[in-house]
Amino acid sequence: MTFAPLQQAQDFLAANPDIEMFELFILDANGVPRGKLLHRDELLAVYESGRPLPSTILGLTLQGDDVENSGLVWDVGDIDCRAYPLAGSLTRMPWRLIPTAAVQVSMHPQEGLPATVADPRHVLVQVIEALKIDGYHPVMACELEFYLLDQQRDANGHPQPALDSDGQRPRATQVYGLRELEQIEPFLADLYAACKAQGIPARTAISEYAPGQVEITLEHGDALLAMDQAVRYKRLVKGVAHQHGMQACFMAKPFDHLAGTGMHMHVSLADGQGRNLYASEDKAGTPLLRQSVGGMLAHLLDSLLLFCPNANSYRRFQANSYAPLAPTWGVDNRTVSLRVPGGPANTRHIEHRICGADANPYLAAAAILAAIHHGIRNAIDPGEPVQGNGYAQATTLLPTDWLTSLKALEQSTWAREALGEGFMRVYLAVKREEYRQFMSEVGEQDWRWYLTQA
Repeated sequence: MTFAPLQQAQDFLAANPDIEMFELFILDANGVPRGKLLHRDELLAVYESGRPLPSTILGLTLQGDDVENSGLVWDVGDIDCRAYPLAGSLTRMPWRLIPTAAVQVSMHPQEGLPATVADPRHVLVQVIEALKIDGYHPVMACELEFYLLDQQRDANGHPQPALDSDGQRPRATQVYGLRELEQIEPFLADLYAACKAQGIPARTAISEYAPGQVEITLEHGDALLAMDQAVRYKRLVKGVAHQHGMQACFMAKPFDHLAGTGMHMHVSLADGQGRNLYASEDKAGTPLLRQSVGGMLAHLLDSLLLFCPNANSYRRFQANSYAPLAPTWGVDNRTVSLRVPGGPANTRHIEHRICGADANPYLAAAAILAAIHHGIRNAIDPGEPVQGNGYAQATTLLPTDWLTSLKALEQSTWAREALGEGFMRVYLAVKREEYRQFMSEVGEQDWRWYLTQA
């Protein structure tokens, strides 16, 4: 684990004399940024000797509750663990009212114990290092979909798409609509400017398959850096949307009648000189690509909780919805889970289409890369690619409920070996507690279904 040198902070302070506050954050297993707001005169000490954070910060539920069975609460006296800044993460937050910058931290391998084992970025680092030992350098990119919602609910108290620039509320799907992008141009202008300021390579913007739904692609690159950028991009989108009086929603299925939001993960392997090891004139790729697909298919069920971590995640899986339902792969086919896009031979890669936008990018990437490594080491044959309608040809379906996925990960020997026993202990404890809390909550749907009929 490489942390940022003190000089980076000194240079930043000299170049940004107006910055008053620094938002120090670490990403927990649910992908929630947690941390502290520091004054300017506190920054250098963070780079010199780290910043103490409670062990419990990486063992919280999505609602921010302690999970006693995680082993990070009473067992260790909620001990302070030291986190250090990541190189290149110190950037301005141009959407904030008070001049503010952000700095991302990660637990120190020794000083951060016991919370180090629960740090999702550490999990990804370990998986990447194992691949590099065998000569494989993973290259990745994220496509993150999101909804732009109004900060005010509708008359029924339900979320609704944000108003366009013309004052109208979008109602039609208009996938790939250019007018829809024009209507959110003020937001996009500030978003791209903020991405440039933070060094995030945001590229193509698309009006997606629902009113108010947007996708912006990020450029591919080193896998760890790409996931760092995805994490910071997600925070940035939310911040800029808030500045414009909107809410950026990455919930997997915010509306029952509209498309869900996904996080498509693009992946390939390079050699030490950066050459694409999947490159091939054959659109189905090299034997290495096929073995990578074989590994991912073999461990889709084991990994599903990491790709779809919440109860709502499974509402996204519906036939003919562009959300995959089965352990299938194909060439230039959007009805399968693992797609090999067309294009020039040197761009050959795999598009993993299962993750919801609510997934933690570090953990999703770790599961994908660990499965790829397993497929290569065991020369797993994925079978022939699906042609035509993959929904109609599916013979085995992925589970569409949270509990089945939780049990699958819990019972996976492969996952414990690939992701670490310590991480699995904490993560499963958190997810079991979230499941218990979710199932014990009585709400509107219960009343609508059962209040008068039971």
